[in-house]
Amino acid sequence: MAVGDAAAGIKVLRRKAAGGRALPPDHPEPRAPRALRRALARAAQADCGLALAVTEVRLAEVSLAELLEQPEPRALLAVLEGPGDRLGFLALGPAPLAGIIEQQTTGAVGRTEVVARRPTRTDAAMCAGLIDHAMTELELGLAGTADLGWAGGFRYASFLDDPRPLGLLLEDVGYRVLTAQLDVAGGARQGSLLLALPAADPRRRAVPTAQGGAPTTERASAERVWRADLDRTVMASPASLQAVLGRLRMPLAAALAWKPGDFVVLSQATLDGVTLEGPGGKRFVRARLGQCGGHRALRLPCDPVPPTDDEE
Repeated sequence: MAVGDAAAGIKVLRRKAAGGRALPPDHPEPRAPRALRRALARAAQADCGLALAVTEVRLAEVSLAELLEQPEPRALLAVLEGPGDRLGFLALGPAPLAGIIEQQTTGAVGRTEVVARRPTRTDAAMCAGLIDHAMTELELGLAGTADLGWAGGFRYASFLDDPRPLGLLLEDVGYRVLTAQLDVAGGARQGSLLLALPAADPRRRAVPTAQGGAPTTERASAERVWRADLDRTVMASPASLQAVLGRLRMPLAAALAWKPGDFVVLSQATLDGVTLEGPGGKRFVRARLGQCGGHRALRLPCDPVPPTDDEE
């Protein structure tokens, strides 16, 4: 075998090991890896007070067939929707997923070994806000760069409990894949995150302006950044939820006759019948009352079903 052929073979093997094709040498240096580092760290800290560091990020371009082989087994699969109905996805490994859930439910990340399990819709619901926050931060970090075209405007859309439908759900085009290694809570949890988005830049499709034909790429980019900033502000707004153990009906006179020391009988109340309610009494989900770390806590079901309006 000639020396040149051997070198070419080594390059092919390295490219396969990397899980995709590196961007061409004449391509501008991508900003997405550095922006993703900051986006994930900021979103984790802001959303749940979690210390999350990205130790490594790789960017590659792959086909759909190559992409379907890359998600880690038992990873949380979040489908992302972007401009022009484009779809991508984010895959979060079992270890960092466990760290995020632990931080949100107990306020601390455990250091025991993670037992990989199948992610649930509850896991996805608890991670959706963090994912959207991270995508917003990524978009803001890429403002004014070429990478904003393919990485901007994506938000959480749905959850897949099985990776097999990805091949039918995603368009058969090239994808840019950011693979990050995560360190959660100072090494308590370590694992991977994969972000896959269509490689084509939809902004390159020229859209005429009202003045007669100039592409509106810059205006569309500025508008996306403005929307992302608005989303970030709205998602940071406080939201109040109340845990309601039970309800009863009585005449107003009876309620006014209450005095300190009286007992109120909640005949329909049960530990697993607590409802979480928002402003205006909107009921979101039933939960079970218990304790965690010496504090009263609610356990949400794996597949929450909103209570009906006629439940008391």
